[in-house]
Amino acid sequence: MQTITELINLRGKTTIVTGGAMGIGFGIANRLAEAGANVVIADMNEDVGKKSAEELIHRGFKAEFKKTDVADEKQVKDATNFAVKTYGGIDILVNNAGIYPIIPVMQMTPADFEKILAVNLKSVFLFTKSVGEIIIMQGKGGKIINITSIDALHPSSVGLAVYDASKHGLWGFTKNTALELAPHNIQVNAIAPGGIATPGTGSGTPPTPEMEAILKKFLEKIPMKRMGEPDDIGKVALFLASDLASYMTGSQIVVDGGVLLS
Repeated sequence: MQTITELINLRGKTTIVTGGAMGIGFGIANRLAEAGANVVIADMNEDVGKKSAEELIHRGFKAEFKKTDVADEKQVKDATNFAVKTYGGIDILVNNAGIYPIIPVMQMTPADFEKILAVNLKSVFLFTKSVGEIIIMQGKGGKIINITSIDALHPSSVGLAVYDASKHGLWGFTKNTALELAPHNIQVNAIAPGGIATPGTGSGTPPTPEMEAILKKFLEKIPMKRMGEPDDIGKVALFLASDLASYMTGSQIVVDGGVLLS
């Protein structure tokens, strides 16, 4: 039987965290790095991404930044190859990158629709296939963690219909790929965050009036009476990435302060 320390030890393992430059993604990258993993932050934001990787390195962890458009097949392959070349393999994939522009369906263009699905859903397919091929070839098994949302289980608000559709789709994709990859000892699970205080929701910067209205209404529904922090998701990601979750696949963990109870 493994000790607690052994169960959460990720030393020698390599992870790619998409959208890992800030917010939830950096919260996840931080906890996985702390547990000993080599972390590759795959993100479009080069300035912030490099600083985030440098922060982890300064704290004694192993981290690199790779500028990546997660919806572009070639760039996804490049990020995968970069991780393999830098650290010798890949063991854990965290599909976290996502966008949520507030656009009512009646005002949405096909280009808006396609961009949301490209970043939130197509990227997960591209990374799952690219990284999955590497993990299968290595023959040691691995972990894939998809960041869905409570909006994969319950509609959010007007203006987020396609975001909701992308997250419902990601939950379905998680379950089906869990079936497909289980014979290769690859566990595929999801985390469904509720309201998390991130730069995208206005944390640290003045939120837009639309986002401020949504957050005010949302906060009133949370039984725990607070927004979550990126580390609240980081800790659950560490659980799923570690041997603590050795008999879990095709599951979705809701981390929402109880909002779905309301």
